[in-house]
Amino acid sequence: MARAFTLIALLAALAFPSAVHAQRPAGDASTFSTLLATDYRVTSNITYGTASGMDLKLDVYRPARATGPLPTVLFFHGGGYRLASKKENSVLSILPYAQRGWKAINVEYRPSNVALAPAAIEDARCAVRWAMQNAKEYNVDVNKIVVTGQSAGSHLALMAGLAPGSAGFDRNCPDAEPLKVAAVVNWYGITDFTPLVDDPSRTYAVTWIGNQQNYKQVAMQVSPMTHASRAGLPPVITIHGDADPTVPYDQAVKLTDALRKAGGQVEFVTIPGGRHGNFERDQMLRAFSAIDAFLTKNGVATAASAQTASAR
Repeated sequence: MARAFTLIALLAALAFPSAVHAQRPAGDASTFSTLLATDYRVTSNITYGTASGMDLKLDVYRPARATGPLPTVLFFHGGGYRLASKKENSVLSILPYAQRGWKAINVEYRPSNVALAPAAIEDARCAVRWAMQNAKEYNVDVNKIVVTGQSAGSHLALMAGLAPGSAGFDRNCPDAEPLKVAAVVNWYGITDFTPLVDDPSRTYAVTWIGNQQNYKQVAMQVSPMTHASRAGLPPVITIHGDADPTVPYDQAVKLTDALRKAGGQVEFVTIPGGRHGNFERDQMLRAFSAIDAFLTKNGVATAASAQTASAR
């Protein structure tokens, strides 16, 4: 497992380049670049839905020689729900999962200047449903779908995993089968909009919720905290810096406490002194090691898959 974690550290550094302070191990970089070039295939800009006049796209990354269903991660980019944030900016963030030999799906969604809340949540849930409906063609193991993202993207991942069908977010992709999310990996995502929508310094909340007449009700409906007290929710691991100036640290604390009280499988990784992402390399290694152990403990990943990926 030591080599697997070395690669994860490398990938963490690649995904968060501002956190790199030391020379990257050339051998591991060469090994992994070869893996991507020879063992992975990318299908870009697949339309998974249309809403508000916008074709919604996703990219699928899968092992070239996959012959059966694989654990699959759906990644939602961050950026405050703004148009300037594109899925292509977050490609490096899916590499730790590719290193494990997983499938990865990088998803775009409607930004706030195209549609206000809860549009992005609707899109995220439609993307999960697309993965389920196209599982056979794209080798998706529907029992091992993990959702993740950064910041706003992790909020969407939480809403894909925690909100029930009765919440009303599935109007654009109706299907009798409920969403199946095996785990949520939450990187400093928003968990409660209700204290944020009247704070002008929280521009991401103000612009996404907008000036809807019932904006306070919307803020409550789109908050993961509203849906965290139900039984039978998927396991959730949260990574959050305790000096985050953008998304308050106590939001992560409260969500973890609520999920634990409801009997959920949870883990909370605090990054001491960490702000809104851009963590140090050793902090990223600790976070990804915790994620790896958490997914393995909850039956989503196996130690064998990490060893297989690192041996390619």
